[in-house]
Amino acid sequence: MRALHGIRPRTRRLRIAAAGCAVVALCGVPASSAAADGDTRSGKPTVVLVHGAFADGSSWNGVVTRLRQAGYPVIAPANPLRGLASDAEYIHSVLESIQGPVVLVGHSYGGAVISEAAVGDPQVKALVYVAAFAPAAGESALDLSNKFPGSTLGPTLRSVSFPLPGGGTGTDEYIKVDKFHDQFAADVPMSVTDQMAATQRPVAASALQEKATKAAWKTIPSWALITTEDRNIPPASQRFMAQRAHANAVEIKASHAVAVSQPGAVARLVEQAARATTGTAASADSSADSSAPGLASTGSGRQVRQALVGGGAAVGSMAVGSALVVLGRRRRSDAGCGH
Repeated sequence: MRALHGIRPRTRRLRIAAAGCAVVALCGVPASSAAADGDTRSGKPTVVLVHGAFADGSSWNGVVTRLRQAGYPVIAPANPLRGLASDAEYIHSVLESIQGPVVLVGHSYGGAVISEAAVGDPQVKALVYVAAFAPAAGESALDLSNKFPGSTLGPTLRSVSFPLPGGGTGTDEYIKVDKFHDQFAADVPMSVTDQMAATQRPVAASALQEKATKAAWKTIPSWALITTEDRNIPPASQRFMAQRAHANAVEIKASHAVAVSQPGAVARLVEQAARATTGTAASADSSADSSAPGLASTGSGRQVRQALVGGGAAVGSMAVGSALVVLGRRRRSDAGCGH
């Protein structure tokens, strides 16, 4: 059998491994930079997701997953939550670090931040407000929250003093842990909201009271996801802001934490904004292809299609996996032949 095979086991393994590497190289997927290279070649805008009060960047996790599966580069920076002007300056600095077009997305207070941060930035092609504030100059988040009845946030807050860098004290606002689920994320399982409550980032009360000085939605095309079960920002306030901004608005039965409870709906609206403003063609595996914007699609079918036809890392991994299966079968065959 040695004469029949003509190749020693170690040599054969090396050749199979080399063939697997060649397949990966042919697919254009360097192991250490596959995701980054794929983002560069996609020609799709970078999506920047800005969280609001009582949350952090992890609140976008489900949205990030879906957008990345659809080929979008995604960044979810930490919003300082210290003051509207300073938070907007920080997010603007993040935007300046990005090359190419941007779709800028804000949730809750993050909507007020993106409205300031995007002014005068030609790279920002679309604004997406997700259960978010879109103030005009002279308005604060608190003003808009109180403009229409329906918010029950006030009584659920816990105020904590903190020292200011220049002296004096400020006030941070948290949602009380035992009130967090019902107030912020009533359509999210308690096991998840318990963690969200424990890790929530407070917002400085002064940030919610600070008046906006400019509004990017006056010049940049806007989209809005209005949450009809929202207990932080009344749906009537959200509708008012969306209509004033001439935003492409979608209403969804969801809590304020819609990015957690229905990330598929959020991702689809972001994709719609991206395609409409950057000329990005819809792909066969795009999450926005689902028929109803309000459905929280798991994207499992899309993942399968992407693995089969997506090119990139999935194909390279499958090719290497196939080579390993062949190797295993040959080893078993060799063992049966007395090797």
